[in-house]
Amino acid sequence: MNAGLLLAHFNRISNAPGAVPRLRKFILDLAVRGKLVQQNANDEPASLLAGRASRLAFSLDSPPPFSIPTSWVWVRLGDICSKTGSGSTPRGGKSVYQASGVPFLRSQNVYNDGLRLDDVAYISQDTHERMSGTAVAPNDILLNITGGSIGRSCIVRNDLGEANVSQHVAIIRVAIADIHLYLHRLILSPYFQSFVISEQTGAGRGGLPKNRMDQLPVALPPLAEQHRIVARVDELMEVCDRLEAKQRDRIVSRDRLAAASYHHLNNGADAEVLRGHAQFFIKHLPTLTTCTNQLKQLRQSIQTLAVRGKLVPQMNDEETASNLIQRIQAERRDLIRRRVIKAKLLNASDCQGKSLVALPNTWQWLTLGQLLVFGPQNGISPSASSRPDAPKAITLTATTSGVFKPNYFKQIEANIPRDSEFWLRDGDLLFQRGNTREYVGMAAYFDGEDGQFLYPDLIIKVRVSKFVDLRFVHLCSTAPYARAYFGNHATGAQATMPKINHEILLNLPVPLPPIAEQHRIVAKVDDLMALCDQLEASLTIAQTEASRLLESVLHRTLEAQRYDMIEG
Repeated sequence: MNAGLLLAHFNRISNAPGAVPRLRKFILDLAVRGKLVQQNANDEPASLLAGRASRLAFSLDSPPPFSIPTSWVWVRLGDICSKTGSGSTPRGGKSVYQASGVPFLRSQNVYNDGLRLDDVAYISQDTHERMSGTAVAPNDILLNITGGSIGRSCIVRNDLGEANVSQHVAIIRVAIADIHLYLHRLILSPYFQSFVISEQTGAGRGGLPKNRMDQLPVALPPLAEQHRIVARVDELMEVCDRLEAKQRDRIVSRDRLAAASYHHLNNGADAEVLRGHAQFFIKHLPTLTTCTNQLKQLRQSIQTLAVRGKLVPQMNDEETASNLIQRIQAERRDLIRRRVIKAKLLNASDCQGKSLVALPNTWQWLTLGQLLVFGPQNGISPSASSRPDAPKAITLTATTSGVFKPNYFKQIEANIPRDSEFWLRDGDLLFQRGNTREYVGMAAYFDGEDGQFLYPDLIIKVRVSKFVDLRFVHLCSTAPYARAYFGNHATGAQATMPKINHEILLNLPVPLPPIAEQHRIVAKVDDLMALCDQLEASLTIAQTEASRLLESVLHRTLEAQRYDMIEG
């Protein structure tokens, strides 16, 4: 394998999901198939090596899993081992653990790079002697055979001293001297690991039966070749370590730069300085953004800037929010007088938003309730229907993303008049009355044809004044501060389905700018979200191309390895 080729293409290859783990698996896969190092005709054949084991039943009942060099031999794992099997639980369980004594090794102590004894348990010498059948010896291979760490494996080092193992760890003790190092690499290979995963048994916690493990076919090379394989694997794993360190350093540097940018964007006080940080951040988005999690944070930062008045400049000649609110209140008073709505006028001085952040002078905090000309109103909960012509009612999933998705609906049995407000109308703003705490209160607006959809009881419908930009109100309703507001105020006995009521919804703080600025903010957010969409698409393309390049490099490496072996 050409380490230089991997390092030369690292910057592009590292964008592939799981690039370095994929390389590690590839190296081990080559190793156990006889494709990592050259064979040497002077090596003692593996058949003679295997004959030194105490058991000589090396025939396989089925065709071998893959082809191997002629100097190699297929054996069963149990045939080349003097011991295979799990440990045991000391009588009394955890109650017999001590602060010192004989180390009692559990699955949390077994890692591929060795034993980790930070939290090792101890048992007494007497308990250890009663469990002599599961005592470990130097060069034993330990393998986790249950739970989430199944497949992890290490070699017992010579200086460990006396130790024992739990029932969740298997001991694999070789019957042929000096083959434990190669066998450990084989256990870590995709071939053996896929066997471990496929052979899990037990309800709720996987397990690896001893009789199945003993029957696993093992491709055994000559001993001299095993030593060359182990040395080459270790050399290439060091290359992977360097690649991983380089990748980690690059990610840390980018994350620090992104975190500093997010901090300046979200915590600054001076609007002009913040706009400067925003311009810098937006200019360097492709450099700062390398994963979808960062894009999520970026979208949230854009929303936060927008609803704090820090995304676009204020204009001195525009109507202030105070004058805008007067027109909204006049509209609401007229609707109440004509009994179009029953909502009472809310007191702006009670708005909780005043304790959040300071707003530009032309803005004003108020509540969502002060903007409404309809609602809040819950939906309906009729039974499902199998009739293809039955009315359609949207499901919660239609609004969970914050964007209305008309494909998520179900047919219901209902006879609702066409003039009923249970039908969605263009401009309706919908809030999820109940969901997980992450999504409760999530909002989306409907901008389709009137009378297409009904909405369910777990959704609350409102309609905002014609004097405000619906999309700006929606932006505020889905901004991080609003998501935190709904999550903190949601109540209910069911932890999986907390709910908000009308009072909570009506008191949602809304920062209101002049109407012209609302339009500019929405347009700017659209532009930046489109940029985020482009970045997301670019990341996907980059990852796909990196994956293809990785596969190409691995293929070229494999072909070069085959050529070198033929030439040798």
